[in-house]
Amino acid sequence: MLPARTLVALVLLTLFWGMNWPIMKLSLREMSPLYFRALTVTGGLLLLLAWFRSRGVSLKIPREQYGRVALLALPNIVGWYSFSIFGVQALASGRAAILGFTMPIWTVLFGVLFFRERMSPRLWIATGCAALAVLLLLWHELGHLSGRPTGMLWMLAAAASWAIGTLLLKRLPIAISTEALTVGMLICAAPLLWLLALANEPLPGFDFSPQMWVAMIYGVVIACAAAQLLWFSIARSLPPVASALSVMMIPVIGLGSAMPITGEQPHAQDLAAVVLIIAALSAALLPKRARA
Repeated sequence: MLPARTLVALVLLTLFWGMNWPIMKLSLREMSPLYFRALTVTGGLLLLLAWFRSRGVSLKIPREQYGRVALLALPNIVGWYSFSIFGVQALASGRAAILGFTMPIWTVLFGVLFFRERMSPRLWIATGCAALAVLLLLWHELGHLSGRPTGMLWMLAAAASWAIGTLLLKRLPIAISTEALTVGMLICAAPLLWLLALANEPLPGFDFSPQMWVAMIYGVVIACAAAQLLWFSIARSLPPVASALSVMMIPVIGLGSAMPITGEQPHAQDLAAVVLIIAALSAALLPKRARA
């Protein structure tokens, strides 16, 4: 059974990241994607630094661990943030969220093929339910998606990058706190995101609408600072496949919140997909029944 602290973190993460998908879509109406990511990551980093310093939390990383922290930052922050924001720009936020959360399926495939992960029957059932849920959620959207293959490729690349990062979090153990690891990865990622933005996009103006400022604050405080800290604590405490499957409710929240925020309409098969996702979470995370 999930510890109470991990369960609370998971519920908060699901709400935070679920609502973030349509909010990101709104943000991209007024700001280019890479500058949006660079600003939110930098803002989230500065906020976490100030918060942890005020509470006396040690963020020290031993010098011999610098390479591992930088390596983890590439797929977990730079790859996921860069690829996914281009996917959100090209697709409706709900569809982007669905494709992004094929991550558990990639986690299983990469874990078995490259990391020799051992899969129990329950985890195979959970992965199968997750895959069916994704197919159901995409069923009415395939015609639209087929006309935008670039957006699909961006989101699948983002999901694959996140899956690799999740596996590496367990395969490259680092003897530092989750707070220090989160801040260290953001420190490594922020300069790379700024370089990518400066090289590929014109400088933004900052005459944003009030709605955009609210979305930016949400991206900094909730989606980056709070949610990244929650996710890395979950990913370090659970096995890779279990942690990957644990976030499968996020695209459902993304679909539901997109209706009032961006006007996107969910479809009838969403309910069946929710049932499959709950089945996947139950198979992966609930305790096994004790044998007589």
